[in-house]
Amino acid sequence: MLFQCFHHTEQVSVLMKVIQHSVQTLQTALISKRHDLVELYSKYTREERRLLEEGFQADQLGSLFQPITVHSDSDWIPAHPEEPQDFESFYRDPYRKTPDSNHSTIYIQTIGSFGEAGAQTDQYVEWLRDYCQAFFYGLSVKLLPPVTVAETRCSFRINSNSCNLQILTGDLLRFLEKRKPKDAFCIVGLTMIDLYPKDSWNFVFGQASLSSGMGVFSFARYDDNFYSRNYAGRLRKQLQPKQGDYSVFDGYYTPPISSTLLLRSCKTMTHEIGHMFGILHCQWLNCVMQGSNHLEESDRRPLDFCPVCLRKIQVAIGFEIAERYQAILRWIQEDQSPTSHQPVPHFPKPTEAFHTSRLWLCRCLDILQSI
Repeated sequence: MLFQCFHHTEQVSVLMKVIQHSVQTLQTALISKRHDLVELYSKYTREERRLLEEGFQADQLGSLFQPITVHSDSDWIPAHPEEPQDFESFYRDPYRKTPDSNHSTIYIQTIGSFGEAGAQTDQYVEWLRDYCQAFFYGLSVKLLPPVTVAETRCSFRINSNSCNLQILTGDLLRFLEKRKPKDAFCIVGLTMIDLYPKDSWNFVFGQASLSSGMGVFSFARYDDNFYSRNYAGRLRKQLQPKQGDYSVFDGYYTPPISSTLLLRSCKTMTHEIGHMFGILHCQWLNCVMQGSNHLEESDRRPLDFCPVCLRKIQVAIGFEIAERYQAILRWIQEDQSPTSHQPVPHFPKPTEAFHTSRLWLCRCLDILQSI
């Protein structure tokens, strides 16, 4: 199964619509009516159930979990009607992938350059790895040695509209398939270079083969200046590079690493890996697994799961909910301070954009740790 994450550049304004589910509908989506799944749910602690059932109060001001608000006809839900996936549908899906003792590692493969400075680039990729390991708590996340675009032998082009370089997703997925370690649950390719899936498409944010546990995603368009005429990645010359001549990527511009870019990168990375567990786009409550058709919609998504999707990933991995939240909170709060034996420059982790998420995690932990 292939998933493509794409973007509509036009947005048609409509009156905002709040998708409000009844308490009974949300209870069924989270708990199920099947006796065995109800029994499984009862094994959560009282505090864990209290947290999960906060979603039933989504219509109340200040609730931890809020209903989805559709802002325009170009938002994902009106543009892509899908059957909602409740916990029971997820649980009985015979095709979903579940980590096991032989396949319990998420591998991240960076493709091309990241950021402007080598040391900061290395640190940025480490931040992504550490965040991914906290988010999918209980699994190991490893970085594969970085590769250049030339090493992938992928096709590429210059986009006729945006005048920036793009690389072909299908070629990258074939490259990742050859690089995928035997103990991998999945392998994810990350790049700061724009992507396209076929000649007739303008671009894609990413593409994944869920059945093969592979995906490749670009953060190029998460630069605030990407759609500006002054975007530094626009090629000024009328270049017509030949296929196989990868020198055009030498010194090619990649966005500076900002707090907003880091936040957007973390959301996209975890959303797409979530799909590899068999979690479909969420239509229950505000959730990192909501589909997004454009950057504004993606920015509205929260950093974490709603209760329904949280139960899905918890059953798949088997973590303690409080321990997972604590790990994510530590990642936000802890700076990787330099030690005396570190010879490389230290760059503080830019987590200013995570402030709202930090407060939300603290509220969740207050419930989980109440006596």
